[in-house]
Amino acid sequence: MTELPRKAAARTARLAALPLGYAGRQAMGLGKRLGGRNAEAVMTEVQQRTAEQLFRTLGELKGGAMKFGQALSVLESALPEDVAAPYREHLTALQDSAPPMPTATVREQLTTHLGADWSERLVWLDGAPTAAASIGQVHRGRWVDHAVADAGERDVAVKVQYPGAGEALMSDLRQIARVARGVAPVFPGIDIKPLVAELQARAAEELDYHLEAEAQAAYAEAFADHPDIVVPGVVAVGNEVLITEWMDSAHSLAHVIREGTQAERDHYGELFVRFLFEGPRLTGMLHADPHPGNFRVIPAADGGLGRLGVLDFGAVARLSDGQLPEAMGRLIRIAIDSDEESLVAGLRAEGFIKDRIEVDPAMLLAYLAPFVEPAAQDRFTFTREWMREQFERINDPRAETFTLATKLNLPTSYLLIHRTWLGALGLLSQLGGTVPFREILEESLPGFAEG
Repeated sequence: MTELPRKAAARTARLAALPLGYAGRQAMGLGKRLGGRNAEAVMTEVQQRTAEQLFRTLGELKGGAMKFGQALSVLESALPEDVAAPYREHLTALQDSAPPMPTATVREQLTTHLGADWSERLVWLDGAPTAAASIGQVHRGRWVDHAVADAGERDVAVKVQYPGAGEALMSDLRQIARVARGVAPVFPGIDIKPLVAELQARAAEELDYHLEAEAQAAYAEAFADHPDIVVPGVVAVGNEVLITEWMDSAHSLAHVIREGTQAERDHYGELFVRFLFEGPRLTGMLHADPHPGNFRVIPAADGGLGRLGVLDFGAVARLSDGQLPEAMGRLIRIAIDSDEESLVAGLRAEGFIKDRIEVDPAMLLAYLAPFVEPAAQDRFTFTREWMREQFERINDPRAETFTLATKLNLPTSYLLIHRTWLGALGLLSQLGGTVPFREILEESLPGFAEG
């Protein structure tokens, strides 16, 4: 598959087949169990084949299908181990790669969105992409700015949107919303429908490269002199083409997740958290796509631990007060201090508990305490086991807190913050790093140090 499939009927048919394929394999598995095969072995086989079909389909279709798959890949650490193991290889592969579009299509996009004379400025373009994502792919090139006297050539990253990506993105997400119930059994404990709804809400912004360029330029300026974080500057932009400074990096955090040493996991995990919270403080915006492929490892000159490069500013929350909510830090601190009554009052004031809804303060604190645990310790080690335990706890209908969860509300202003927080926890749990989380919150999260 080398081109983005653009016919809605064909894409819809492939997505609709996903739950049917899962159901068919379940039926086949039942037949094998009746024939005497071990139930656990049969179920593992069913999961493996399901993973292969699901993530191959999502990756090949790109658009909203691949974006949905990448969102799921960050949450892999929350799945039960017997479910996650067969999927892990396919999930993590989806984080870093996708089939490329033809070179001729890339050149057509450059002509359409940069002008017929684009090759006078983009004097060289690598025919093979260096990276691919849900709605576009990136090529290495060399750029000459003729408006600047004696300007030499410089390496750039050329991000080109797939033709028809907008149509495919929205169509996919509508179809995935319709088949979510059928795909849900593949991911026990993860509520897929709200995830798809949030992706739909942000899709238009991610298709707007001018908006992305604006956000990336602001981040690049804010982090220009940062010793540990690198954000490439913006060179040029068109409706479906974005050109930025080139960043030398052989690997993303997906590679560290698969093969990194503990020292690398700790180091880059800390830099990731620092970027996540320093970004809003410095720019008034939150980078809202904590996907491993967006974070690049830049080793030191001697090959040792180095800096963290950040890419893809298509999903950015422009924060209403120019910072993360002060109440967010204050409420985390209140929960750490086990102040039950103040916690209920604060959550009610922010709209997490609606009027006339009564909750048990002690039970609420017990429900939230594990989520604020990383901020309660000087250094916290994120693990898949910890993340899995939290998901199992909040999705267990036998637990006392299960009913409590249905009484809580997520205010609109916190939707993207919540999704980013959840995705960041998933990434950190995959990474398995030990991070000075409390110290970072004290430095960069409004309301936390003062709480």
